[in-house]
Amino acid sequence: MSTRPFKVLGIQQIAIGGPDKQRLQKLWVDLFGLEITGTFRSERENVDEDICALGTGPLKVEVDLMQPLDPEKKPAVHATPLNHVGLWIDDLPTAVEWLTGQGVRFAPGGIRRGGAGFDICFVHPKGNEESPVGGEGVLIELVQAPPEVVRAFAALAGQSG
Repeated sequence: MSTRPFKVLGIQQIAIGGPDKQRLQKLWVDLFGLEITGTFRSERENVDEDICALGTGPLKVEVDLMQPLDPEKKPAVHATPLNHVGLWIDDLPTAVEWLTGQGVRFAPGGIRRGGAGFDICFVHPKGNEESPVGGEGVLIELVQAPPEVVRAFAALAGQSG
């Protein structure tokens, strides 16, 4: 295996799906105290979500509370309660190119703008014959970290090592 030309900086988000995001809000917003910082609605992605925040600065983690626009359509954002995990990536295009060369299967759609405004793409939960490496049942979102997050993680790494 060749040297990895990018870094996974940390957790960017977790996305939790359910048939009714009001029930998710009861726990995550009303009881745990997370703040709703935005919303995202997409027919293409079949999602109506509230974007919440946990923590601050470079350690802020997005918690997306998602429900499907149509429970009969795909993607079924509510079918797996922990829908996906998002990882901050320092150089997303380089990561996608290198991971593709390592046999990683990506979900359709390629690199695109996500609900929170960052460039994203998804590692498919299952590999196939052509690209045998998948998320072993977990959908993984790779998220382009903005420069301030890259700098903050570099500073944190410098303090710890």
